[in-house]
Amino acid sequence: MKVSFNKREPVYVQVVQHFKEQIATGNFEPGQEIPSRRELANQLKINPNTAQRSYKEMEEEGLIYTEGNSPSKITSDEKVIKAVREELISQAVDSFVTSIRKVNVPIDELIGLIKEKYTENANE
Repeated sequence: MKVSFNKREPVYVQVVQHFKEQIATGNFEPGQEIPSRRELANQLKINPNTAQRSYKEMEEEGLIYTEGNSPSKITSDEKVIKAVREELISQAVDSFVTSIRKVNVPIDELIGLIKEKYTENANE
């Protein structure tokens, strides 16, 4: 597992965001076992307490679950997975709209450009 950390956000938040992205894109399958907290800390070269905090946050959000002493797993709850995907899409659209508004592009032109780029990038 590879995560590039930035200095703007707490590391645990970035770990949670990484898991959300992996869940939304299907790279993490519902019910898939994930590394232990200690293993994750070693893989990402982060403090074990940070890994613990990330897992606690993800459990509270319903992204992962742990049954007894079994390994933690990705949720199988389709509502949670759908909500994560919608959250990521919404964040990306908000960011895009905020940055593109400064250019003052007419909406029709913008939609055409989006369709063109989206189709162009899908073929790569």
